[in-house]
Amino acid sequence: MNPVHDATCSVAACAEILGAKWTAVLVHDLSEGPRRFTQLEHSCQGISPRTLSERLVRRSYAESPPRVEYELTEKGEALLPIIDEMRRFGHEWLVDCC
Repeated sequence: MNPVHDATCSVAACAEILGAKWTAVLVHDLSEGPRRFTQLEHSCQGISPRTLSERLVRRSYAESPPRVEYELTEKGEALLPIIDEMRRFGHEWLVDCC
């Protein structure tokens, strides 16, 4: 076993991404498809607009009035199996479910 979890440790690198504030919650929110900015702001109360816009891929539609939605990147899509397991673990071990 590697005694130091440094930049060469894939588990440490993944934990750093998922441990970043808002990452797992945003991926979870976007797992069902694109969302509007205000929908994400509402579900992630306390997130700054700057943080939200920096973390997401923006898709603009040439409509009147203009419509903008946010969606997962390819890297974000690749996190979905991990987020699904987090959901399963949370229901089984952490949250009393109805």
